[in-house]
Amino acid sequence: MRKRLITAALALAYAGGALGAVSSDEARQLGTTLTEIGAEKSGNADGSIPPYTGGLTTMPASFKQGSGVRPDPFAHEKPLYAITARNMDRYTDKLTEGNKALLLKYPTYRIDLYPTHRTVAYPRYVLDNTLKNAVTAQSADGGNVLRNAGGGIPFPIPKDGYEAMWNHLTCYRGEAYTYMATSWNIDASGRKILSAQAEILFDLPYYFRKDPSSEILQKKAVYTRAPDRYNGGAVIVIDAVNPAEKARIVYQYLPGQRRVRLIPDVGFDMPEMTTSGASTYDDVQIFNGSMERFHFKLIGKKEMIVPYNNYRLLYQAAPDDLVLQKHLNPDHVRWELHRVWVVEATLKPGKRHIYSKRIFYLDEDSWAALASDKYDASGQLFRTAFVAMAYSYDAEAVFLDSYCNYSLISGGYNIVNSLVGDGWLRYVAPRPPKEWSPDALAGSGVR
Repeated sequence: MRKRLITAALALAYAGGALGAVSSDEARQLGTTLTEIGAEKSGNADGSIPPYTGGLTTMPASFKQGSGVRPDPFAHEKPLYAITARNMDRYTDKLTEGNKALLLKYPTYRIDLYPTHRTVAYPRYVLDNTLKNAVTAQSADGGNVLRNAGGGIPFPIPKDGYEAMWNHLTCYRGEAYTYMATSWNIDASGRKILSAQAEILFDLPYYFRKDPSSEILQKKAVYTRAPDRYNGGAVIVIDAVNPAEKARIVYQYLPGQRRVRLIPDVGFDMPEMTTSGASTYDDVQIFNGSMERFHFKLIGKKEMIVPYNNYRLLYQAAPDDLVLQKHLNPDHVRWELHRVWVVEATLKPGKRHIYSKRIFYLDEDSWAALASDKYDASGQLFRTAFVAMAYSYDAEAVFLDSYCNYSLISGGYNIVNSLVGDGWLRYVAPRPPKEWSPDALAGSGVR
C-alpha cells in the first residue's frame, strides 16, 4: 500500500510539472527506516530513547469512554532523576535555554525526568495522506504559503525551517474536539488571578476524513463562563491554511451590547486576550498564524528534555496544588528525553514584533512544537513556553492547547487552558457550516 501511494503521487506530481518536496528515493524511507510522518524508527545509541513500535494503542482499564478525562497510563512510574540548579551542568546540552534560566532563577524549580515513551500514533488516513504529500507538497512565497497538501503532514522530510514549521501548524489534532478549560495568570508577587474559564470548540477542516480542505485549516469557538465580567462573551476564529494570503477572521459577541462585531488584524504580537497580555496571539500552541514576519532556519535534530505524556498535569492535579507562586508544581510535570527538530526564527528587517528571535522544539513523532524560547529586541531571553503535551489514546490525536508561559525578565507566568478541576476534553463530529456564522454567534448569547 505504501509503495502504491508513493508511486501514484509521484506520477501525479510529474504529470503536472510540479516539483515534489522530496525525491522518490527519499520518499521510500517513509514507512521503512522512518515512520510515515518522518520520525526515526530506531532508538538512540544508549537506549534512553526506545525504537518506535506503533505508539500507545492500549487504553488504560480505568478510562471511561465519553468522560473527557484520560487516566495516566504511566502513573506507576517514578522519575529516573531530578535536575536542579545544582546538577544542571550534567544535562546542559539537553536543556532548553528557558529551562536553564528557570532553574537558575527559582531554587524550588526542578525537572523530573521520566522514562521515554513514544506514544503518538496517527490514524491510517493521516499517514496515507502524508505519504502523498511528501512528493506533492510545495512551499511558495519564500516559504510562507503551502501548496498541494491536505489531510496529512505536508513535509515529513523537511528541507528548511519553513517546511518544519508547516508540519507543526498542520499537526494532527483530530477532526473536531471540544473542552472545558481554565486559565490563570500569576503575577511577579505570586498572586494567582483567574484570567478565563471557557468552553472551547475546534473543527479542523484540513483533516476532515471525507473531504479534507486545502483552504481552511481550523475553526475555533470560545464561550466564556468566567470571570464574571466576561461571562456570556463568545468568539469565533476562522484560520485559513495560508494566512499570508487570507487573513484570520474573528467575530466577537459582546453580551453587554448584545451584538457581534468583526475584529480586524488579530495575530502576530497582539496581546492574547485570555492571558491579559502575558503572551502574544502567535504564542498560542507555541506558534500559530502566518510566518511572514520571521525567517525560519532549520538547525537540525537534537535529543532534548521536553514535556511529554503530561496526563497528571492535564487531568489529575488539583488547581491549587498545580499552580504555585513562582512556577508550576514540579511534582505534576513530566519530562522525557525525545528527539526534536530545532528551528530558529529571526525577525526580518523592517518587520515588527516584540520578539527578535524564537527557538522552537518540534517533536519528531508528532511534529508538535513542545517548547519555545523567545528573545526581546536587545537579544535578552524574554519568555519561555512549554506545552502540557498528552496523547489522546482514544482519538489518535495530540492535545496542544494547554501551555505555560514564563516571563524571565519581570517574573510571573500563566497557564492556559488547563483541564484540571472541572475540565474535560472530548472528540466530536464537526459542526455544520451554519454554526460558524456571525448569526450563530449572536444566537449563542446567554445574557
